[in-house]
Amino acid sequence: MAPHEAAEPGWIVAEDGGRPEGRSCSHLEHAVPEAGSADAGGCAECLAQGISWVHLRACLTCGHVGCCDSSRGRHATAHYEQSGHPLARSLEAGETWAWCYSDEAFLRPDPR
Repeated sequence: MAPHEAAEPGWIVAEDGGRPEGRSCSHLEHAVPEAGSADAGGCAECLAQGISWVHLRACLTCGHVGCCDSSRGRHATAHYEQSGHPLARSLEAGETWAWCYSDEAFLRPDPR
């Protein structure tokens, strides 16, 4: 897939100021439109361990909600490593980006 080519359900590769041009993501077709919820209650693993998180990420394949890499648990990345689900989006208010772990590419909603 070309770097800025749209794919359902509405994510495209974002311009990323610190990375080389021409990034692409071969996983966009795997994104589930409403995977993960901002009202999920938090990172399930952190809640079970009694620890706090910094930011939350939602898997765009299955909806798992985990904490970001700035959090002690790094559960969103652990979910990717265990499941192979490559796409996660931010659940932070005002943030509209996602990340492809496999292709190391930032994604943004397709404005179309």
